[in-house]
Amino acid sequence: MDKIKFGIDGWWGIIAKDFTLSNVTKVASGIARWMTNKFGASSVVLGYDTRFGGEMFMEAVAKILASKGIQVFISESFITSPMLSLGVVKLKAQCGVMITASHNPASYNGMKLKGSYGGPLLKTYLDDIQNLIASDYEFDLEMLNWNYLLEQRKIQYINLESIYLKHLNDTFNISSLNKSGMQFGFDAMYGSSQQVMLKLFPGIRHFHCNVNPSFNNIPPDPLYRNLFELAEHINQHNDVDVAFAVDADGDRLAFFDERGNYVSSHQLFLLVIHYLVKYEGQSGKVLAGFSMTQKIEKLCAHYGLEVQRTKVGFNSITDVMLREDILAGGQETGGITLGNYLPERDALWLGIQIWQWLHDSKRKLSDMLSEIVEITGTFAFDKTDLTYNRNERSKIWEKCRNGEFTEFGKKLVTKIEDVDGYKFYFGEDEWILMRPSSLYPIIRLYAEAPDISTVRELMQSVIGQLNKDLQVNV
Repeated sequence: MDKIKFGIDGWWGIIAKDFTLSNVTKVASGIARWMTNKFGASSVVLGYDTRFGGEMFMEAVAKILASKGIQVFISESFITSPMLSLGVVKLKAQCGVMITASHNPASYNGMKLKGSYGGPLLKTYLDDIQNLIASDYEFDLEMLNWNYLLEQRKIQYINLESIYLKHLNDTFNISSLNKSGMQFGFDAMYGSSQQVMLKLFPGIRHFHCNVNPSFNNIPPDPLYRNLFELAEHINQHNDVDVAFAVDADGDRLAFFDERGNYVSSHQLFLLVIHYLVKYEGQSGKVLAGFSMTQKIEKLCAHYGLEVQRTKVGFNSITDVMLREDILAGGQETGGITLGNYLPERDALWLGIQIWQWLHDSKRKLSDMLSEIVEITGTFAFDKTDLTYNRNERSKIWEKCRNGEFTEFGKKLVTKIEDVDGYKFYFGEDEWILMRPSSLYPIIRLYAEAPDISTVRELMQSVIGQLNKDLQVNV
């Protein structure tokens, strides 16, 4: 078999092809070896979302870890990844393992790994675990009696949902939100956030709050193209003041305003910074993923805040949060956190936090976004994936390293940054970013400009230049 390779958050693959019980036991054995080496006597919290086979795969991991002398706590039902992270902290465990493939299509499943601090495991630890995975490891799961492990309390069930519900009720005034007269909307995308939201807000306009492992053949990623049902409802019925949607395991977030306008992760992060400073008088360092809008710098300059760009992947933000106090941190994929919360992106927590802000300030979401545009100006953003073979990708990266890209089409490069991949600027308000995928043989391409037509022109100029240099026929 090919060597199991971790991505930014952990490992995932196509069910029955890559993500099999055999490979899951190999990864679980690597986790057990790492935990034993690093912590000695230790404990772990396990969970799963609404994907196919989630509970079965979780139980397989539990058996492996328990057989290695690690105390195992497992979720009683499907949960979100942030619920698992909170559980790791509350139970004082050394690690968490979540069976999920996050926002990926239904054919995938995977494993996200969490640290004792309640956030994604840092890259250095993921690398350590990956190096401990033995490709020839085989284990007969039937040798371990599940009931015996439960009776010996080597494996214990924990109600992680109730821990999380208490946390939300302690943090927010849920009763006042329910009585506010505001009409809320929520789309679970068939994911594991559904139960918690229906318990907290029983009268909510809800969408896809039932278990459907196929996700109705729509990737459970809260991008506009995947949320047409929610957008259409808001536009046609005029009965939702503000709505949000989350991905399958509850760590990616998107919003809609009262007019049915989609609010991207970039806009949400600007909103978080704006509200914390203008309405709450806070200050501090802002952490922003390398692929996020440059308007962050403009807004932070307006408020006198320091901005630090990080590599793509939330564990880069977590790494800084474990060493420094911050105001907020965010990534372009929809993961955002505040400095007073876990070093983790939690879509439900932030979604309710924004509802609370709108309620307390008596402002509409559209009004709040207009305040930000007055400071930063407008912008548009898009991204796509480019497929080239290994030799072609090597040539592209070599040209990037050597500074050979000085223009794309008629656009002259004015500045280059290489925090994570290569970002080429064309003046202050336009840029493109090329970076390699951590898992797939592709190049990620991102672009920002004042309007979407210019964004598309930029992307076509880049693609045309790359194909010309590589003599690729399209």
